[in-house]
Amino acid sequence: MKCELYEELFTGWINKELSPEEKGALEQHISGCASCRNELQALQQLWGNMGQIETPEPSANMSVKFYAMLDTYKESVKEQRSLWADIKYHLSSLWQWQPRWPMAYNLVLIVFIAGAGYLFLGKGKSDDQDKQLKALSSQVHELKQTMMLALLENPSASERIRGVSYTSEIKHADKQVIDALLATLNNDPNVNVRLSTLDALSHLVGHPEVREGLIKSIVEQDSPLMQLAIADVMLKLQEKRSVGSFRELLKQKGLDHGVRDKIKQTITQLI
Repeated sequence: MKCELYEELFTGWINKELSPEEKGALEQHISGCASCRNELQALQQLWGNMGQIETPEPSANMSVKFYAMLDTYKESVKEQRSLWADIKYHLSSLWQWQPRWPMAYNLVLIVFIAGAGYLFLGKGKSDDQDKQLKALSSQVHELKQTMMLALLENPSASERIRGVSYTSEIKHADKQVIDALLATLNNDPNVNVRLSTLDALSHLVGHPEVREGLIKSIVEQDSPLMQLAIADVMLKLQEKRSVGSFRELLKQKGLDHGVRDKIKQTITQLI
């Protein structure tokens, strides 16, 4: 656990973004931890190599094609954009300008929804107004989903955890959201992000693809914390189909003894 906390500082150390206290603590840790020191050196070398990759030159026709597509898009927007699409567009722009203002974003949503309720419900309910409110609700839902997906790509682990937390505000998680969460569960370098994602997915097990993804993820996890946590989830769900994946996990060399005992116990309880 101690090493994992310091691993979150690696990127900031390479980019020289750490505070003097964080920098001193990290350097003191890696001076006595060969594993973290080697990992930091490998990461630094990787970043250096990435900086040497040549950017391919665009083709001569790319600019012409791009502006032709842009003009076509502008024309279609003029013809099809409704009042609600305009509102969604401006709210999305607001989020892009100020990605670190979650409170401001929530306040905008509250004021916006309250204003819409006053505008339509205050003047009498009608079928047309109901449709407009439903459209508004749908677009707010899409905006939350877009924000969540964007945060999952953020280089900061805390921001990715915040993105995962927005899952609770999405009423109907579609395939894009589920795929993004499963990818985070299997590939995120930070174990705390993966633990948060596992918790979020455990509330979406009504989706068959989520259960399938969790079962496949068992053999993908290399952290003892994740292996123990996913065993608890499968046991809580009484997901008997996970037994095969747990047996595959037991075949891995170097598996933590505590994890091995937990997995054996889980298999016994599921059979």
